[in-house]
Amino acid sequence: MSKRNLYPRDYVDSTYSIDFKKLYEQGYRGVIFDVDNTLVPHNSPADDRAKEFFKELHEIGFQALLLSNNKEPRVKTFKEAVTYCSYIYKANKPSAKGYQKAMEQMGTDVTNTIFVGDQILTDVWGANRAGIRSVMVKPVLKWKEEPQIILKRFLEAVILLGYRIYKLYGKEINKVPVK
Repeated sequence: MSKRNLYPRDYVDSTYSIDFKKLYEQGYRGVIFDVDNTLVPHNSPADDRAKEFFKELHEIGFQALLLSNNKEPRVKTFKEAVTYCSYIYKANKPSAKGYQKAMEQMGTDVTNTIFVGDQILTDVWGANRAGIRSVMVKPVLKWKEEPQIILKRFLEAVILLGYRIYKLYGKEINKVPVK
């Protein structure tokens, strides 16, 4: 495993700060999202902000898909609330297979698909392994996480330190448009 596979292509504060209109203008057509702590706090239902967000993505022209390691009831309930997307549950991230299946379902490929998630060791690593542009966001609520996620965050902090150093040397990162 190359450590570069652990670095996100882009790193932003929030899913909601990404300028998806500009990404669409750049040729992106599919967006894959993690759910918990990417769109809403862990195990929280879809809120009005998420519902409006998916409606806006649909109006722009994006295909959207929720890719989660969680069980179907959690992901399906969220999908039904936001409506304008499809979903894959028990995705086995960081395996590239779930990402590839997501692109198949959306009718997109690695050149026009973007992934947004909050964890390096599942979300970012999996997207990078699949060849998809990875955007890491800060977790919506860190304090509401399960113990195993909290442990992963410590390792991610070390990786993010390396990422920040990597960024200092002018590598092609942090180019995702933000509002």
